[in-house]
Amino acid sequence: MGAYILRRILLMVPTLLGILLINFVLVQFVPGGPVEQILAQIEHEGGGAMERIAGGGAEVAGGADESGYTGARGLPPEFIEELKAQFGFDRPAHERFLMMLWNYLRFDFGESYFRSISVIDLILEKMPVSISLGLWSTLIAYLVSIPLGIRKAVKDGTPFDTWTSAVIVVAYAIPSFLFAILLLVLFAGGSYWQIFPLRGLTSDNWEELSLVGKVLDYLWHITLPVTAITISSFATLTLLTKNSFLEELKKQYVMTARAKGLSERRVLYGHVFRNAMLIVIAGFPGAFIAIFFSGSLIIEIVFSLDGLGRLGYEAAVNRDYPVLFGSLYIFGLIGLFVNLLSDLTYTWVDPRIDFESREG
Repeated sequence: MGAYILRRILLMVPTLLGILLINFVLVQFVPGGPVEQILAQIEHEGGGAMERIAGGGAEVAGGADESGYTGARGLPPEFIEELKAQFGFDRPAHERFLMMLWNYLRFDFGESYFRSISVIDLILEKMPVSISLGLWSTLIAYLVSIPLGIRKAVKDGTPFDTWTSAVIVVAYAIPSFLFAILLLVLFAGGSYWQIFPLRGLTSDNWEELSLVGKVLDYLWHITLPVTAITISSFATLTLLTKNSFLEELKKQYVMTARAKGLSERRVLYGHVFRNAMLIVIAGFPGAFIAIFFSGSLIIEIVFSLDGLGRLGYEAAVNRDYPVLFGSLYIFGLIGLFVNLLSDLTYTWVDPRIDFESREG
């Protein structure tokens, strides 16, 4: 197993390199980089913006008119070159890419272009929100879907199986952002009831609350966002659990256990459960990462939650490349390790599985 883990870790290097290279090349063809963003802001706001950025006063502007506006007459080339040097765009693309790789190998992600904070500190600041959404959503999905899937397998073909399938399929078909807006309208002071808060993860007076008050306030704020993310997660996991149990129930060892006079509960949870749950339990890390990274963006925007999804979106819009590529590197690395963890979870659930011997 040690050799298998080592091979997987070594394969992460070219995979991560390919992810960064493809995205770096694509960015080179996207118009409106950080320099262009600042130049557009200067032309919109006038000479005062250039003075603040360059720190050189009116002399850097090359002579503004009485209103201080320089955009109509163009910006001095010296100022533009200074901006490029400030952001590192005075170097060729391949040099910038190699320098970025060298810095990332040392986990040096630099600072945000537009915020006075390092990338790693910015990610750590936003991470609790996304972890809250991802962890609670994944746990609730598993706690509901596994018992429901087992029940549907036992009651296969009955009215219970039919109407529960209809409910989870309809829930799966509803877009998460649409369901989030519906929850806001119904329960967050829209046209009906004001039961839950409209935005944020905690109240303004959270620091003043007792420990129990903080827990209740946190759960009060997280209810609607978690519900909106989780609603579409039940279908896949429930049907996966049901089909896995149905497949195991048809095998010979189940018929033998029943022939020995074992109770149905003993057959299900003493023999079938471990084999049927193999693929479901092993997929837990991947399911958490999927919700953690991709499922929270729209929900964070709708509920005004300042998490990683919103951070990545704003970094892409503002062309904040250190935050964009730093997040990509960290999340890509986490995703690759989670894939390895998912494979190792298979061997933990069922020791009979040996990936190393299969590869040999």
